[in-house]
Amino acid sequence: MHQRNLIQYVVITLKGIAMGAADVVPGVSGGTIAFISGIYEELLTSISAVNLSTFKLLKSKGLSAAWNAINGNFLVALLLGIFISIISLSKLISFLLENEPILVWSFFFGLVLASILYIGKQISRWKVLTVLLLLIAAIFAYYITTLEPLVSENSSPLFLFLAGALAICAMILPGISGAFILVLLGAYKPVLDAIHNKDFKLLVILASGAVVGLLTFSRVLKWLFDHYRNFTLAVLTGFIIGSLNKIWPWKRALTWRINSHGVKVPFNEESILPFSFDGDPKLLVAILLAIVGFVVIIALEKIANSTRKT
Repeated sequence: MHQRNLIQYVVITLKGIAMGAADVVPGVSGGTIAFISGIYEELLTSISAVNLSTFKLLKSKGLSAAWNAINGNFLVALLLGIFISIISLSKLISFLLENEPILVWSFFFGLVLASILYIGKQISRWKVLTVLLLLIAAIFAYYITTLEPLVSENSSPLFLFLAGALAICAMILPGISGAFILVLLGAYKPVLDAIHNKDFKLLVILASGAVVGLLTFSRVLKWLFDHYRNFTLAVLTGFIIGSLNKIWPWKRALTWRINSHGVKVPFNEESILPFSFDGDPKLLVAILLAIVGFVVIIALEKIANSTRKT
């Protein structure tokens, strides 16, 4: 695996922080950030290396050999960043989504739009099937964004275990947001509450589900990248295109619900034009923030390219 110095591991932790921040937002995928920052395939390879062979290696050759086999330093640096981000940013992002939703979504819309161009560029050969897969994936992802979230919020251990497994699969798929899957399942609020209240029992159950889902799904994705790279990239690009509906900044509430604080909040929404928005659409600031989000991805791409050359 890669030999890195301390500065390079700090950069990986920063990429983990960016992934964690994206994953907290229901509609943006940490997998997209991993792809843009040039660590996606290494992440899949490292996770896939956690298997029975590694445990046999641990027995026969010791901890050091097993650690190198799973690219342990890389995983720890990245997971540290994700953990720091989720713990420190979940309250801030929840606050911003509640108070300045248009501005938050505008930034992420620009960010995801640039991601489509970046990931689409990785497809080396376009065939009819490549285009067809992209369109099917885009329609499927769009359909997911239109689904109505479950009314009931469930915090039973088995449910949270399964929710963790499903959400982590979405989290490592560029375009499909793990946080949004939690919203659809009615598990987003129980998870945020568990983080805020430091309910470690529920967080361990959720994390266990995530580990099982991650170890299983990463192998499938790695196999697809190894054998059908262009088709896989087309599907991932389609997922991201379809997900744009979820993060469109201007929404109209179709149904409402009362949250745990007794406040009436939107439950199911549809995307509308800014000129049809009931209230101040904040169009100029929204456009500026979308441009900032777009530029952030371009900058990440440049940094990733320069890192690969060194």
